[in-house]
Amino acid sequence: MHVLICDDHPLVREALAGTVSSRWPHARITQAGDFVDAWAEAETGPDLCLADLAMPGADERGGIAGLYDAAPDLRVLVISGSHDDRLLLDLLDLGVAGFVPKTAPSAVILAAVDLVLAGGRFIPERVAALASARRAAGTSVPANSVALTNRQGAVLRLVSEGLSNKDIARRLGLSPATIKTHLSQSIAAMNAANRTEAAMKAKALGLI
Repeated sequence: MHVLICDDHPLVREALAGTVSSRWPHARITQAGDFVDAWAEAETGPDLCLADLAMPGADERGGIAGLYDAAPDLRVLVISGSHDDRLLLDLLDLGVAGFVPKTAPSAVILAAVDLVLAGGRFIPERVAALASARRAAGTSVPANSVALTNRQGAVLRLVSEGLSNKDIARRLGLSPATIKTHLSQSIAAMNAANRTEAAMKAKALGLI
């Protein structure tokens, strides 16, 4: 298993590395102290990323979106002290696998990692309730809260031109599976029902 740990405080990175190693002593652990390094490390194909939100190199939304741009299938578990509901909901739309407070004991962090590695999501009850309420209300997403990566924008732009997933993959030199991942994340970010609606919303908001 390969785990990427991202935090701008070395002591926090080492503590998280120790927690992971206590359960998986043979895990490969790499570290990054800012988002730029995190994006580069994400391209090496880690299985899981434990990521802080307040790091140099990008804002919270852009930083996490950049991780998915570098590794669309990456499972990201946010470990942060943020209590900004709007931010956490936006990151949930981007596809993060869960949130764990920095004050959480190691047992909680390990439980969250176990769940995420099994394909689940570790979402605090408060955030899950807010997300359900927003979906039920069909809340639209303000333009200034939408975070599309450059690649997601390029994919949606080609969707708006009528291209199929296979055609988009050929145009961008990517696999159809990668295009599908970008589209899934874009649909979530735009709070849309499908690829066409996501492209229409992005175009209306001037994002593509």
